[in-house]
Amino acid sequence: MAGTAAVVVVPSPAAPPANTPATGDKPEAAPPPRKPSGPRPLYVGTYTSVEGGGTGIGLASYDPESGRITGSGTLTGVPDPSYLAVHPDGRTLYAVDEREDGGVTAVRLADRRVLGTRSTGGAGPCHLSVHPSGRWLLSADYGSGSVAVHPIDASGALGERTALVTHGSPPPGPGQQGPHAHQFLTSPDGGHVLAVDLGTDTVYTYRLDRVKGTLTEVARARTRPGAGPRHLTFHPGGRYAYLANEVDDTVAVCAYEPGTGRLTIGEPQPTGSGGGANYPAQILVTANGRYAFLANRGHNSLARYAVEAGGARLRLLGTVPVGGDFPRQIAFSPDGRLLFAANQRSGTVTVFRVDPDSGELRLTGEPFASPVAVCALPL
Repeated sequence: MAGTAAVVVVPSPAAPPANTPATGDKPEAAPPPRKPSGPRPLYVGTYTSVEGGGTGIGLASYDPESGRITGSGTLTGVPDPSYLAVHPDGRTLYAVDEREDGGVTAVRLADRRVLGTRSTGGAGPCHLSVHPSGRWLLSADYGSGSVAVHPIDASGALGERTALVTHGSPPPGPGQQGPHAHQFLTSPDGGHVLAVDLGTDTVYTYRLDRVKGTLTEVARARTRPGAGPRHLTFHPGGRYAYLANEVDDTVAVCAYEPGTGRLTIGEPQPTGSGGGANYPAQILVTANGRYAFLANRGHNSLARYAVEAGGARLRLLGTVPVGGDFPRQIAFSPDGRLLFAANQRSGTVTVFRVDPDSGELRLTGEPFASPVAVCALPL
């Protein structure tokens, strides 16, 4: 494990409005997760249109104690399902169709029936998430630099698109030919939705009309030119977030104001890659808010950070080999005890046990083979 000391602090955000609960330097302790028993489902995203790719969404299960994954087949009928998300009620799976004519598909998990596909109105959707209310699906189109909203009905199926916004400004960053929306997620307070755009070096904040499903832009946060922001994750305290920058191989601590939705991006800091060719992918924070983990594609490692000062500071502890090639995406099991890494070029999923007290990662066993694994979703 490589050790590096690096610390960056961002200014504290303004005090929250009177109707917003304050979150002190120390977040409230998360309730102890329920200990799972028996095998749990795992879904694996892939590309179906590339050589050696999969034929649909990979179906598997994992042992929550040992981390061992067992494959059980493939759900066909969903083209290029490169990113997956599940409805808050756990009954419906959503996948992007990462193609030029982009789409999002809903799958009922009880019988694995495809409930239908809706157009995103853009090209190359690469990320989606479900609003905590369970009523709206948010998706990001990388190719067209746009974000979309679809309503979700009581069955979990998707309705016609209610919003589509293309990032026409600011101008593309250095080396970019246009906007490239890479993520669309909801803030912890639920009051805003944020779009991370790699091409314009910008994180856009929108207010989502929860009745109409429309978007109103309320703020923008610019990274330094050429950073190429890819993925944002929030600290459980709700006042800070962490941004992985793909192009310049950095991460940044961000202050977040729940009342206004304004994000303030701090100074860039290292990923533990040592300066070689590396493209940070996804960053996660433990439920207790004490540690963060970053997937390093190129360096093929997971960077470990201590989260300090109530979320305002990241301290790089070192890196752990990911056990695969090009970790495109990482995810925690629902209880937070396991971390799954989808390794695109090696076509594997590796699993680590997470020590909640020390933040140590321990590989649980041999990698699970899955064609062009680009997303692992444990339930």
